[in-house]
Amino acid sequence: MDVFEKLKILTGAAKYDVACTSSGVDKTSAGGKIGNAAACGICHTFSGDGRCVSLLKVLMSNACVYNCAYCVNRRTNDVQRATFTPRELADLTINFYKRNYIEGLFLSSGVVKDPDYTCERMIESVRLLREEYGFNGYIHAKAIPGADPDLIRTLGLLADRMSVNIELPSQKSLELLAPDKSKASILKPMGLISEKISENTSDLVRYRHAPKFAPAGQSTQIIVGATNETDYKILNLSAALYKRYGLKRVFYSAYIPVADNPLLPALTTKPPLLREHRLYQADWLLRYYGFEANELLDEEHQNFNDLIDPKCNWALNHMELFPVEINRASKEMLLRVPGIGVRSVKRILAARRVGSLGFEDLKKIGVVIKRAQYFITCRGKIRDGLKFSNDSVLNALISENSREALNMKGGVNEQLTLFDTEAFVPLLR
Repeated sequence: MDVFEKLKILTGAAKYDVACTSSGVDKTSAGGKIGNAAACGICHTFSGDGRCVSLLKVLMSNACVYNCAYCVNRRTNDVQRATFTPRELADLTINFYKRNYIEGLFLSSGVVKDPDYTCERMIESVRLLREEYGFNGYIHAKAIPGADPDLIRTLGLLADRMSVNIELPSQKSLELLAPDKSKASILKPMGLISEKISENTSDLVRYRHAPKFAPAGQSTQIIVGATNETDYKILNLSAALYKRYGLKRVFYSAYIPVADNPLLPALTTKPPLLREHRLYQADWLLRYYGFEANELLDEEHQNFNDLIDPKCNWALNHMELFPVEINRASKEMLLRVPGIGVRSVKRILAARRVGSLGFEDLKKIGVVIKRAQYFITCRGKIRDGLKFSNDSVLNALISENSREALNMKGGVNEQLTLFDTEAFVPLLR
């Protein structure tokens, strides 16, 4: 099998892993090396400076010894198998980079033979890129649960970001759908990476040239909809992972049916894209808006509303706290007002130092007045001509968001393919 055929199989096999984000490191180009990871992002996303950038997102191998029921690459699935050698993968990455197709590499793998063997091959691929080809660009590597801690440490010294996919939200679900995995085997490398990142931070303070360990941190992925865990369960798990392991990001992947199995949703079931979207919105509130998981959902309300986003839903359930005076409210309270984002809060706090703000001023700052107007006053007054009740606010917010909800209900969310045309064929041979 030639390299092109392998690439076609292994990029397709990687599309169900969504743990991709901007790099989070400012590693610029260095003498004698090529590429950099400054403000870089991956997989058709936007970087901090506005560029649309991408990574080569690929598996080292899809020949996996595990038999996870939800995975297209599971041992018992009848799919074409392929495995890169470390040299093939390194050559491919460099050739793509030199042609300006990519800005880095996202490398994962099925478990070939055993976790140690798989991790060793990944390390060799990344080592070739770093040491032989002098590649200084962004590399995201997936740690293999069960691999020797020394191998995880070595991989972390070569990669910019690492991740360990927790995949299913509970040990019960893992036992049901992924019997070869356990919660302990997944959390152990996650804890090791967190510990090494913390140690490395201290080393860099004391020793300027200390080697960096996963400078962009670590992330994980949770599959949504393969099992019956509620949003409440998933969100509390995410909050715990952020606090315990200092993760940079938890990614949520709407389950796409790829196998006919009585333990899984039917093949005709549409991916729960709207549910995934609501979890991302709630995750943003946890990380940037000061919310706790148990504020957004509780034992009585365990799933998010399809027709209204989590922040609006929280505000409507706490109308006793509103309206807030825009010229006097604390930063923490402003962050909880629907229609006011983190940047807008910073602008409001800066602007009101030199004068009071009215509704027109808030428009110029970037506040979404259509949402915020029901929850704020300016100079002690509500917006001119505005009359509303709790029910009318709910109807207005649902009307605004219903189109979004309907659009998210259907369709399949897939990674773009490299192979819509045969244009790349001559370049890969």
